[in-house]
Amino acid sequence: MQELETLNVIIAGHIDHGKTTLLYKLSRKWTDTHSEELKRGITIKLGYADIVVSKGEEYNINNKGTPQRYISFIDSPGHEMLMATMLSGAAIVDAAILVVAANEGIKPQTREHLMALQVKNLKNIIIIQNKIDLVTKEQALANYNMIRKDFKGTIAENAPVIPVSAQQEINIEKIYEALCEIPIPKRDKSDIPIFLIARSFDINKPGTKPKNLHGTVLGGTLKTGSLKVGDSIEIKPGLMIKEANQLKYKTIYTKIASIFKGQHKLDELTPGGSASIETELDMSMGKTDAFSGCLTSITGKLPEMTTKLKISYELFKEFEGMPQITPLKPSETIMISINTSVTVGMINKLNSKEAEITLKIPVIPFKNNKIGLARNVNNHWRLIGQGEILE
Repeated sequence: MQELETLNVIIAGHIDHGKTTLLYKLSRKWTDTHSEELKRGITIKLGYADIVVSKGEEYNINNKGTPQRYISFIDSPGHEMLMATMLSGAAIVDAAILVVAANEGIKPQTREHLMALQVKNLKNIIIIQNKIDLVTKEQALANYNMIRKDFKGTIAENAPVIPVSAQQEINIEKIYEALCEIPIPKRDKSDIPIFLIARSFDINKPGTKPKNLHGTVLGGTLKTGSLKVGDSIEIKPGLMIKEANQLKYKTIYTKIASIFKGQHKLDELTPGGSASIETELDMSMGKTDAFSGCLTSITGKLPEMTTKLKISYELFKEFEGMPQITPLKPSETIMISINTSVTVGMINKLNSKEAEITLKIPVIPFKNNKIGLARNVNNHWRLIGQGEILE
């Protein structure tokens, strides 16, 4: 597994266009395991699945033929109110599958997800024209032409469009083939390690004996550098604490107890693919994604956290099906997505290209980090622009 090239892939698109079902057919794993997700039938949190694609007579995950590539999938929520979670998922991947239902076509959230992929600077996109079993050949062709027309001039303009029925398992092998043709991004193993945390949790089952208990587990991806079992690490911004009636964030220090990529246990983690890091922290500290949005590195390597940012920005152009995007205003409250972190801030200073913002939740800034900007429209956070950190 370690010798195979690894690709991180997010599955995005409008709610009910078949993302989670498609991922099940690709990986044979249901990622909707959160109780509310099962009750409501939508993805609320990021889901994960890992496969090894082999090539025999056709591409498959049944070990028939020669192993080609290790792929980590992330299933993102399609509902507009969960855009912040989708942005966090897009921060930790190399490529995207954008799902468009052939019987419904491109919806506002389809466009918004495409914008989010652009914010996160994703260039490798595969468009899945799903649910072709629900339309006629003529309707499928009309839907295909609409996809090509509507995505012209976007990052998905030249993306392959694969007609698929996830339910009937039609053309699943064509998706594997397309995923194996995507160039693997260059991984920088020599830089300081930066692990982006998307989830944190307690993996212990009720009744586990004390000697068999595991510490808090961090889920995410390593962008640069390498981490080893036994390394002393820091987690920033860390946990929120209350001191003298004020809320502060405290950096957390611990050691790596074990590392997993899928079901594979590793001694050393290098960039690429989703991974889980078990720490020596008490299992209760990481419950309910307490560390989601934080960064992890070797102790002393991360920049100091800050609640003040200077950014350059660009608002998106108007497009069909979305509210009008008006200019930013001084003292306006906006949501900012940086890596897997999402925070809210107030604009202090502003011109047509740059802004200074005070944040409610601190972030760990790296100059030139790409960011997403969202505005509260009728109690929904809607993506309106992109930018990068200046200082």
